Amino acid sequence: MGENDERGAASVLVLRKVRQILECFTIERAELTLQQITKATGLPASTCQRLVTSLVREGFLDRHGDVYRIGLALVRWAAPGTLGLDIVQLTRPAIQWLRDRTGESACLYVRDGPFRTVVSLAETRAAVMRIATVGMVMPLHAGSAGKVFMAFDPEARRAAVGHGLVRHTARTVVDIDVLDEQLAEVRRNGYSATFEERDAGAASISAPVFGSSGELVAVLGMLAPTQRLTPADVGEIAPQVVAAAEDASRRLGHRPAAG
Repeated sequence: MGENDERGAASVLVLRKVRQILECFTIERAELTLQQITKATGLPASTCQRLVTSLVREGFLDRHGDVYRIGLALVRWAAPGTLGLDIVQLTRPAIQWLRDRTGESACLYVRDGPFRTVVSLAETRAAVMRIATVGMVMPLHAGSAGKVFMAFDPEARRAAVGHGLVRHTARTVVDIDVLDEQLAEVRRNGYSATFEERDAGAASISAPVFGSSGELVAVLGMLAPTQRLTPADVGEIAPQVVAAAEDASRRLGHRPAAG
């Protein structure tokens, strides 16, 4: 390895350590002591102290007494990167990944009162498909995406119940006690899977998408006809839906709490 290669490798190693330090900070842990940073990164104490000192000097970190936080200069530098980007653009790769991984249509939904709206769609390439279009508006209580909204946002449940639980098919849940039991299960599982609740012959699996402050901002799901998505398929496909939703959350700045 030449001298230039060695310097390049050393620079990459330093940047990796800097990234380890910056990634210690989350919404839930916005301020950390040097000891906490050292423990979280696993770096040698002397190395960690030297890098933290340099990061403070360059504006990447701010120090207040014995605690450190992400520097305001770093926040200012990052701001231009968010211009022109919205939830649809940011989460598009996650939606396309889910479509390509499952072979079925993938959607992103946002909520408006007791309804959910498709704001982004990656369509399946299969000849027989579950029809969905951007701008399609659907009720919350019928279908997996709506149940994720209700499970992780109490206001969504109140809006849906207040609007009325209308029956769309024989499988639509209109009993509040049964609905609440299902919502509790969605929270435990981290996803919802429903079959023919809104349309006969249609099935879906959905999972929550969280924003930078930990709030529910959207729901990501996949849609398929029941001949291709059955209850027996949920165990295999649900983890893929959850993974896509977690990726979308990360793209929106969400950092789950440690543990």
